[in-house]
Amino acid sequence: MIKLLIVDDEQIEREGIHAILRKHFPEVSIEEAKNGKIAMEKVEEIKPDLVLMDIKMPGISGLEAMERINEGNSSIKFIIMTAYAEFSFAQQAIKLGALDYIVKPSRASDIVKTIGVVLEQIEEEKKIEEMNSIQEITFQKALPIIETDIVTQLLFDHVHDVHLNELVDLLDIRMTNEMFVICVLLPPYSETRYRVIKERIRQLEQAWIGAIYGRQLPIIVFRDPKKSFRSQAVTLAREILSIVQSRETDGWFIGIGNVYNKLDETRQSYQESFIATKDTTRPAKFCFYTDLPKLTDGNDLKKEKQLEQKFFEHIRSGRWEAVSEQIIGLIHQYENNDTDLLEAQQRVLEIVWLASRLLNEIGIELVTPRYATPIFDYRQLRVEVNHLINQMKQHYMDHVNQIEEDTTYQIKQYIMEHSNEDISLESIATKFELSPIYISKIFKEKFGVNYIHFLTECRIEKAKKLISNPEKSLKEITFDVGYHDPNYFSKVFKKFSGMSPNEYRKKLLTIIE
Repeated sequence: MIKLLIVDDEQIEREGIHAILRKHFPEVSIEEAKNGKIAMEKVEEIKPDLVLMDIKMPGISGLEAMERINEGNSSIKFIIMTAYAEFSFAQQAIKLGALDYIVKPSRASDIVKTIGVVLEQIEEEKKIEEMNSIQEITFQKALPIIETDIVTQLLFDHVHDVHLNELVDLLDIRMTNEMFVICVLLPPYSETRYRVIKERIRQLEQAWIGAIYGRQLPIIVFRDPKKSFRSQAVTLAREILSIVQSRETDGWFIGIGNVYNKLDETRQSYQESFIATKDTTRPAKFCFYTDLPKLTDGNDLKKEKQLEQKFFEHIRSGRWEAVSEQIIGLIHQYENNDTDLLEAQQRVLEIVWLASRLLNEIGIELVTPRYATPIFDYRQLRVEVNHLINQMKQHYMDHVNQIEEDTTYQIKQYIMEHSNEDISLESIATKFELSPIYISKIFKEKFGVNYIHFLTECRIEKAKKLISNPEKSLKEITFDVGYHDPNYFSKVFKKFSGMSPNEYRKKLLTIIE
């Protein structure tokens, strides 16, 4: 409801104006004040949208009251109503922000017309303010979706989306030039703890939190230059583990990757953090990648590092021949270097275990890999490892075959129909009961682009149609197509169309004419 305050030292004038306004604007709440001092008190009490102010009153004048009110209430609008038609008064009133100047006595119709114009302006501003408030709330709700999608792109997608930098700009989280990844391994059915962890990490304002993939929660952490890397990482790990009751620590573990100075290198840090979770028996419940034992032979160490870097991509892409070739090749390397058989079989089993964990990311539940029989030589080790890999391959193929042929097309159609909403890999995965990473994989394999790129194309095509309507503002179009920031929308539109929305509209209207 719009609130209006009548300020006049003449009671009959106040009551007369009040009666006129109540008749023509019954929806407006009207209050009165008989002098400038009371007017200022009333303003603080009721916060009016419009003040009808007399000029000459005993004590504080109307102009002086306006000046004081303006100091803390710049949004209040004023209309001067006075019997003094002097130019100097009018000039000063306009300088103080008065929208109009009514000389008393005036006809009721003139008063209604003048005040009606301002009331319409106030009503329109209130609608815009309400819309902006709703849009801001919606935007704040969308930020976690943006955040998890950025983490997914950085850690799992092969091609970063065209507007990754703009997405990053939207997140109100302090960034630094160095970052690392921690991988939180959660026990099954940890959704409640997941929400608590997200809330705790966001309070620290130093990290981006991904979505849960299987049992893994990846977090990109920005280096605090005031602390050492290890000190910051240990503090954060303990902060997360403090959420868990001591009797509930089974299944919880945190791996910590190395520090890198580029966002597109965070994938390597993630892989390292993931590998660091392979021994969950450590009493501290966290492990740095750099603290993992390495083989002493330089060639073996190099071979092992190369395997780690390629292994993730082969598993997620389903390239099982390459997986087998790499692991068997490593076994040959161990054998040629006369590595102790017990150490070699333990190393290889850890790698196979990583493969099973990676399959868990895409929704394939596997029991922990074990050798079926005791191993007495390298030949038997190769046989056992081949058997384990074939088992994982079969589980993978069974999972792929369970997916209906048209699932990717259903996902594509869903994105097209809901492109104006805050959809994410997480929400799509929930709807289709698939892993977010698996959806990203099959979508890209089928259509040649990642899902965010396709989502953006859908939004831009819809925007182009809306832009052809000259009555639609670009701000309205921004929200109609699913974005929350007009500047961000303009940047993305220009990247996809080669011109800004305004330039596109001018060109389109020129063609139509």
